[in-house]
Amino acid sequence: MTDGRTLARTYLEQQRVLGGNSVILPTATVGPSDRPADSFPPPGLSFDPPSSDLFAADPIQQTRTLADVAALIAPCIRCKLCEGRTRTVPGEGPADARLIVVGEGPGKTEDATGRPFVGRAGELLTKILGAIALPREQVYICNVVKCRPPDNRLPQYDEIAACVPYLYRQIELVKPKAILAMGGTAAQTLLNTKQSLGALRNQVHRFRGVPLIVTYHPAALLRNPNWKRPTWDDVRIVRRLLDR
Repeated sequence: MTDGRTLARTYLEQQRVLGGNSVILPTATVGPSDRPADSFPPPGLSFDPPSSDLFAADPIQQTRTLADVAALIAPCIRCKLCEGRTRTVPGEGPADARLIVVGEGPGKTEDATGRPFVGRAGELLTKILGAIALPREQVYICNVVKCRPPDNRLPQYDEIAACVPYLYRQIELVKPKAILAMGGTAAQTLLNTKQSLGALRNQVHRFRGVPLIVTYHPAALLRNPNWKRPTWDDVRIVRRLLDR
């Protein structure tokens, strides 16, 4: 298996060359409402000067459809998450979706079915989308990592770095009008920050020019129903963005 730190270095070099987002900044603090994350970046990580043809043979950037991306994800062994998976979970939804929903990573049911946001959390997501007149079938739904982390733990730095190019390519191909980042991992990854989820809510961010809204993950709402009202406020912002 390819060393995760080497993959992290290669990916972040690519992002630096293109002026894109790195995965996570090494500064700021995690808010009390978020689970603690691993060190970002790992101590001692350094970067070699990038080559001029860094993307020349990048199979992810060569993909032309979401099906192409899913085909690359299916046999992926870019990080250690591949060792315990049952199925990869690339994502699902129309290629011309106006909204992309991004979560953290697959859970047990997702790992068994190969579909994102199923089970109780998925049912709640369907209700949340329905509340703003968005049938689930019209939304592209995916996660930051495409394989289940053991015991549903947070994805680690090298796992995110290895997998997030797939997510970035999916967003590039769909060209959504808005992105809904559900949970701290999705928000921090896409916004290149370690600010808490609470600090990122209730405002419109941008991911490569696309409006991005941050809210709670449906699984968190099942644990704490008091967050349902703030989530409703967040998704109404999404609705207004789509109605413009």
